[in-house]
Amino acid sequence: MSLLTLSFDNGPDPRVTPRVLDVLASHAIPAWFFVLGKNLVSDEGRRLVERARDAGHLIGNHSFTHSIPLGEDARPDAVEEEIAATDELLAPLVSAPKRFRPFGGGGRLGPHLLSPRAVDHLCARQYSCVLWNSVPGDWLDPAGWPEKALQDCALRPHTLMVLHDIPDACLEGLDGFLVRAKALGLRFTTECPPDCVPIVEGRIVGDLSGLVAASG
Repeated sequence: MSLLTLSFDNGPDPRVTPRVLDVLASHAIPAWFFVLGKNLVSDEGRRLVERARDAGHLIGNHSFTHSIPLGEDARPDAVEEEIAATDELLAPLVSAPKRFRPFGGGGRLGPHLLSPRAVDHLCARQYSCVLWNSVPGDWLDPAGWPEKALQDCALRPHTLMVLHDIPDACLEGLDGFLVRAKALGLRFTTECPPDCVPIVEGRIVGDLSGLVAASG
């Protein structure tokens, strides 16, 4: 039986995240939510994180601004401004273990994802770094993404899929996708494929050579 781990990036969004949570609840499916610090500044954003947490979903840090991948960010304080600033807002809402997903810029994997300082920060603070192996492009094709998603699920025994709980992305197709995925026998889990988690609670367990920018 093939496994599917759902993750939702770039929220929480007051227009979309509640509806995504409703759809997931209707199917009794747990998921990951990788949130942006800029969306946690408001009380409403923090309440949505609490709602997702209380529903049994896992919450992670997806940077503060989601503007420049850390491996390309030349600011000397990029790690503090993106990871640490978001963690400061998340810490009162979500207990350890800490999880971080880097900004890929369209779902790309590569050395733009992380800087050496980011890796040091994640390891020193016992983060797990959670990547992905499926990006069906819901923000590019809000109606058509489920077809690509199902194709991805057929390619491997365990798919870790990136969707987005933002306007004009996954919501339109989400319920129908879940119905079809269940009918195909996919089993939903919050476990992650080992090759998608190269850092586990501060320990480097996978190959980072293609994921970290060169020093300097």
